[in-house]
Amino acid sequence: MEIKRIQKGGPGVTVESHQEPADTKTKRRSFLTGALAILCGGLATVPPFGAALWAFLDPLRRSSGAATFLPLTDLTNVPADGQPRQFPVIADRVDAWTGFKAEPIGAVYVKREEGSDRVEALSATCPHAGCFVELDKAAGCFRCPCHNSSFTLDGGIVAPSPSPRSMDSLECDVSKSGAVSVKWQNFYSGTEEKVARK
Repeated sequence: MEIKRIQKGGPGVTVESHQEPADTKTKRRSFLTGALAILCGGLATVPPFGAALWAFLDPLRRSSGAATFLPLTDLTNVPADGQPRQFPVIADRVDAWTGFKAEPIGAVYVKREEGSDRVEALSATCPHAGCFVELDKAAGCFRCPCHNSSFTLDGGIVAPSPSPRSMDSLECDVSKSGAVSVKWQNFYSGTEEKVARK
């Protein structure tokens, strides 16, 4: 800061003034006004930015929830001779931010005990590597085309097999009206224990 010398009084009398020039006061005032405007503007953007961030991350925080019973078919569509039949599992699916209505999310083999209305369901997903298991009617077993795993019609392993466990059984329900529903779950593949995905 430069101190100006101002002449007051008569000639040869110099009085030093410690006043700042007017343009320095204006610069400081402009700086403080600008800084305050930036601070207020920044604070004003926090709520909308926070709300946008919350909405953006919300689907990532949601869990798929517990397994629920989903309708499969009518009991009359399940063969009464004990042979399994494959049915698609249809449900609404959410993939992060995108929703899909009434889409196949998996497949289930359902078989009925001969002479009974009791049904059993097996997931069509191979517990070895997650491929879809096919029914080999001629051989009377299930086969996985990916790594040659074989399973009995009850879902048990046919040795030798790369699969670490039997096919995954699912809970079934038959209503009084004959509607068959299954408690749909996906399980981790490649493990000896049947562990449900969340």
